[in-house]
Amino acid sequence: MENKNDILKWLNRESSEEELLRLQETEDFKTLEKIAHYSSQIEPPKVDVNKALADLKLRTQTKTKKGKVVTFNFKHLYKYAAAVVVLLTTSYFIFFNKKANIKTEFAQTKTFQLPDNSEVILNSNSEISYGKKNWDENRNLALDGEAFFKVNKGKKFTVNTEIGDVTVLGTQFNVKERTHYFEVKTYEGLVSVAYKDTLVKLPKGTIFKVVNGVIDTKTTFDIEEKSWLQKESNFKSTPLQIVLEELENQFGYKIETKDVNLDILYSGGFTHTDVNLALQSVTIPLQLSYKIEGKTITIFNYGE
Repeated sequence: MENKNDILKWLNRESSEEELLRLQETEDFKTLEKIAHYSSQIEPPKVDVNKALADLKLRTQTKTKKGKVVTFNFKHLYKYAAAVVVLLTTSYFIFFNKKANIKTEFAQTKTFQLPDNSEVILNSNSEISYGKKNWDENRNLALDGEAFFKVNKGKKFTVNTEIGDVTVLGTQFNVKERTHYFEVKTYEGLVSVAYKDTLVKLPKGTIFKVVNGVIDTKTTFDIEEKSWLQKESNFKSTPLQIVLEELENQFGYKIETKDVNLDILYSGGFTHTDVNLALQSVTIPLQLSYKIEGKTITIFNYGE
């Protein structure tokens, strides 16, 4: 940070008028004042050095006669010093490493812009976090869930997930990372995907998908096909378990199954606007039935 020296001088009350004005103009000055305020509330104990040495000498002489070695107890002093160190370390981390977190709940989406005006549309039950400081130099964020990105041109832009990482310079793409599922679709430009020891380049209209740790052999998709951005989810040869999890995300219901093969593959889609239509789109092709009780959906075999 460019004004670190100004901050240190200010904390030591050594700032000139010019340095103080420069620091006050920064967007973080109010936070800095809070750090200084709370740090000042911790008051270490006052120690009378002469008295402490006299006590130490007296106690050492007394204990030596009995054949024991006694050390001076700095326990309380260490306790206060440790508290100051913890507070200042935590304050420094918060002050210099500000993080932004954007999160959606079930059946909710959000559209927002990153500091470089790149656009992100966050799908339901998803979360993104990134550092605000020096964003243009370090365009790196973490995704848990699903999001569509319209990235402005600039330095390397990286999306980190627990399963794999996606890197671009400027493009439009979709990343989906759920339990046992990872998918990247490129709508414009070129996307680089790193998954374990595999590095794949995805041009426009191509897809990279991993289901239960296995890379899918399908490599293309229809860009014109409706997606969650148009309030519709589509699947190609996808295990039923993953389809049901997406139903939960989009409608906020808890889904239970009864004697249903969750590994059966489903190809099709469902709308996000009507839960009954969505359930019918999934259950009828697979010859399954369902019932809704409150916020719980039960899926079972047809005729049971």
